Amino acid sequence: MVSQAGGVLLVETVRKAGLDAAISAALTPWRKVRAVHDPGKILLDVALAVALGGDCLADVAMLRAESAVFGPVASDPTVSRLVDTLAASEEKALRAIRAARAEVRRRVWRLAGREAPDAGGTVTVDLDGVLVIAHSDKEDAAPTWKRTYGHHPLMGFVDHGPGGTGEPVVALLRPGNAGSNTAADHITATRLALAQLPKKYRRGRRTLIRTDSAGGTHDFVAWLAQRGRWLSYSVGMVITEQVHQHVMKVPASAWTAAVEADGEIRDGAWVAELTGDVLDGWPKGMRLIVRKERPHPGAQLRLTDADGMRLTCFATNTSGRPIAELELRHRLRARAEDRIRNARATGLRNLPLHRMAQNRIWLEIVQIALDLLAWMPMLALTGKARVWEPRRLRLRLFTAAGQLVTTGRRRILRLARHWPWTGHITAGLDRLTQLPDPG
Repeated sequence: MVSQAGGVLLVETVRKAGLDAAISAALTPWRKVRAVHDPGKILLDVALAVALGGDCLADVAMLRAESAVFGPVASDPTVSRLVDTLAASEEKALRAIRAARAEVRRRVWRLAGREAPDAGGTVTVDLDGVLVIAHSDKEDAAPTWKRTYGHHPLMGFVDHGPGGTGEPVVALLRPGNAGSNTAADHITATRLALAQLPKKYRRGRRTLIRTDSAGGTHDFVAWLAQRGRWLSYSVGMVITEQVHQHVMKVPASAWTAAVEADGEIRDGAWVAELTGDVLDGWPKGMRLIVRKERPHPGAQLRLTDADGMRLTCFATNTSGRPIAELELRHRLRARAEDRIRNARATGLRNLPLHRMAQNRIWLEIVQIALDLLAWMPMLALTGKARVWEPRRLRLRLFTAAGQLVTTGRRRILRLARHWPWTGHITAGLDRLTQLPDPG
């Protein structure tokens, strides 16, 4: 009998995506002479453990206990030594891992076809900050703006839309007191995120960068505007006094009813575009769109709200589309909050190591785990199962028990017939088996 038998879905996803070969090749410089365990296999084992619910290096023991399913797994000291070795040459190691992930991502998207996030010809990347609480004294842990203590990484996710989960494309580790609206960090994160995308999405405005109001700074918007020929943006903006005064002057005839994702008109919400001197000092071609809506019963208005209406606004360089459609596109950035919540449940709840360089390696491991949790449903699952979040995938699929039978020269994994989701596992494995092998 074996536990975590449903984890074979992730193992087969690794093989079909070619992630094992890519990571092993990337980490070849760190393989010692006469080493028993391959550094790439060690790193992937930790990522698999995190995808299955682990939150520290020692949780790789869960795989070690089921070597018949996951293969030979290195000891805890070997895993720790590898992380220390990679952290010692941090920049080189991170470049190697990120390049391997980008290479595999291109292959996975080709295999996914219509299910890939770029099926519509464009890719959307959402940037957002995350607060990670530290429960002990760690390097660069500091008080945060929410009066907690820890770190403040800036993350980016590819938006898969309502039909799938998102892939992480950047996790920039920062001290807890790092600013939410630091333009230099947003520029660095955007560059790292774009490097994870196929080259064809770096031209012709096939990539959209979305942020909340933390990205609404002059320097970041100007940097995005300089790449306006191949990059679109939709950036939240702060309601300043100048913006507030312009909103008060917008005539009633200039307001357009807001719409929902299903195309229905949103009752009690309107959008309008601001023009004039409110755009002075901002890049040419930037549009400023404001939304006003009736607050929910009991909601407290802010000082920047007007006439009993809740105000929000964003900037974009997209033209030729109705402002209600652009406002809906920006509002769908809220899906990034779901991605962050799933990341917290997949190794981002805390940073388990002491030094900053070690925790940067850990964040790459977390991203690999999240990649697998996005790629596996995209390649193997259908229907509602494609949008199951990590917690549900673990509860229904990965934790399924099985019986490993050896007959002749074959090994057969038998799953419990009475388990309600056995059909999802077997059907998923069948779909993965039909995919072409890498290389």
